[in-house]
Amino acid sequence: MTKSSKLVAAKKGRILLVRRRRDKLWMFPGGRKQDGESERKCLHREIREELPKLKLGELKLWKEVKGKNRETGRRMSDAIFVAKKASGPLKIGDKKEIDKVAWRKPRGIRLTATSRYIRDKLFPK
Repeated sequence: MTKSSKLVAAKKGRILLVRRRRDKLWMFPGGRKQDGESERKCLHREIREELPKLKLGELKLWKEVKGKNRETGRRMSDAIFVAKKASGPLKIGDKKEIDKVAWRKPRGIRLTATSRYIRDKLFPK
């Protein structure tokens, strides 16, 4: 059972990322599932909360990832969805959690552990 869902959107060699306010780490947008919520519904809700103006095309489940963070010991369980298209203004909805959003090159930025894993698998050097 996955605990959260993440969105991967790419265009023109850049990936869509949000930056967490609390630790300034960049990550793929998404978040935790609520009780009784599917992974796909979770992702749609989280995107509406975090990036309310973003319009998504077709979503395809890429992979369900389960693992353990080597640094913290925290278990992760994510459903990773890839959007064929993403457009619209990058307006932040949840400013308590997120302080920046941008289309960024996948390298040279500080990412969360899960986001590093996704980047390395989908956007290898």
